[in-house]
Amino acid sequence: MESTKIIEILAYTLPSLITGSVAYYLFNLYFKEQQNTRRWLLQKDAQKDALPLRLQAYERMTLFLERISLTKLLVRISPISIDKMDYGNLIIEHIEQEFEHNLTQQIYMSDECWSIITTAKNATIQMIRKTIVTEEIKDADALRNVLLNDLLDKQSPSNAALAYIKNEVSQMW
Repeated sequence: MESTKIIEILAYTLPSLITGSVAYYLFNLYFKEQQNTRRWLLQKDAQKDALPLRLQAYERMTLFLERISLTKLLVRISPISIDKMDYGNLIIEHIEQEFEHNLTQQIYMSDECWSIITTAKNATIQMIRKTIVTEEIKDADALRNVLLNDLLDKQSPSNAALAYIKNEVSQMW
């Protein structure tokens, strides 16, 4: 008699446990799916808000690269004295100021893109410094002419960085 009662209790309990376990599993699965959907929607909204900021950062860095392009920089900044060192330092100072003004834009860009932009800035400064120490250059006007003539032979570092920015922005779509 005792064993029949145990079998009877098991006959009622076992299906209930199985049904409860299946229900728990399905509810758990449903809530995880809902959570993933909410997370995806939040991410989608955040991305929609971040896209204009990212594009604005790329625009600002494009402007930065255009402004530090030596051909435009040398036309925009006239020598204040005839001393080539003063003029070279003035140009470098303008480049550094432009860069510092746009430092915060790096949070919206890939590390590789930011690295290429910094490399372009540093290469431009290096070109100026190498040309300043040339003995044949005697004054600021000669420095200006040599820098402009050098750019006729080779591509500006800014142009390579601009091409990279354009490529990266085109991949965002």
